[in-house]
Amino acid sequence: MGLTARTLRPACIRAGDRYNERVMKSRPLLVMSVFTLLGIVARAEALKVGADAPVVTATTDAGTKLNLADVYKQNDYTLVWFYPKALTGGCTKQGCSLRDAAADLKKKGVAVIGVSTDTVEKQKEFKDKNNFAYPLLADTDKKVIAAFGQSGGMMASREAYLIDRKGKVVYHDKGQTEKQAEMVLAFLNAKKS
Repeated sequence: MGLTARTLRPACIRAGDRYNERVMKSRPLLVMSVFTLLGIVARAEALKVGADAPVVTATTDAGTKLNLADVYKQNDYTLVWFYPKALTGGCTKQGCSLRDAAADLKKKGVAVIGVSTDTVEKQKEFKDKNNFAYPLLADTDKKVIAAFGQSGGMMASREAYLIDRKGKVVYHDKGQTEKQAEMVLAFLNAKKS
């Protein structure tokens, strides 16, 4: 019989000692996990008004690539709105408020883009069911939500950013649902006064 660390130990090892041994072996993994989590949280600072808007490309509900920088340059304003999950109550209210205000937003030169971590198929279903005339980004790899400073959790946070033609954030809100379009239009109306 070969000698190993286990056979050389006294037979009276307590169960607690075995537990401590397992904990000690997993400690490096635990430390790395904590540092990774802290790194994610440290980077998860929302963009502030006046900041440069992220230049990022993502897949739309139609399966095509959309570069946000191109959209910024082509419109007076681009509203990038984030929602947690397609086809749910609050997200539908948020999207429908923007759909219903499409004419007013267009008069102000606003292009609208929705973003969630849902799949392309789910985004297409959400768009078709609610007759949205604007693209929805399927941010399954979470590049867009990370670029905008969201925490990178399982879903996007409910936020909206209004970006001007120069690529600067001019407005930011959180938690809006059925008043999303109203809040953006109120900001734009006050800006013109």
